[in-house]
Amino acid sequence: MKYLIVGLGNPTAEYAETRHNIGYMVLDNFVRNLNANNPQYKFSLERHAFVCEVRLKGRTLLLIKPTTYMNLSGKAVNYWLTKEKIPIENMLVIVDDIALDLGTLRLRMTGSDGGHNGLLNIIETLGTTKFNRLRFGIGSNFPKGRQIDYVLGHFSNDELSIISPKLDVCDDIIKSFVAIGMDRTMNLFNGK
Repeated sequence: MKYLIVGLGNPTAEYAETRHNIGYMVLDNFVRNLNANNPQYKFSLERHAFVCEVRLKGRTLLLIKPTTYMNLSGKAVNYWLTKEKIPIENMLVIVDDIALDLGTLRLRMTGSDGGHNGLLNIIETLGTTKFNRLRFGIGSNFPKGRQIDYVLGHFSNDELSIISPKLDVCDDIIKSFVAIGMDRTMNLFNGK
């Protein structure tokens, strides 16, 4: 069984560890924790994405961090779903969300783009809103009209102290999604 785990973000160094790149941060943390005792996994630059294939309890997880920039994320998602013949129900997209308080995690099996250009492009490219997503709250502590500066800004040290333990919770969510499916994972993690 094969799964596609997508961490949304922007590929260049200037965007590293910005709020908009929380998807990248989740996958980097996931691989770092898997490698803690036996460093074997790493991301490599492949078509439209940084890619890392990992094995977990007899399942193959293809982790991708699109290099197409946020607004064209659908191109990378569609390419890897098609190339690897992964059913859309076996995909989980990890995305930042300003509508959720900092560090809040929400799992959904469908939904609108919520004003997120990465999600919008995936929806437009795949022609459906029915795909699993993990929304990672980054809060909305910005003045009116300053949303772009906020999402492309770096987390403060205080914010990182809230974010860091949630990255490990995301590890558990990914493992649960792969092991027992989205319904049961939502029951376990939503509302906590």
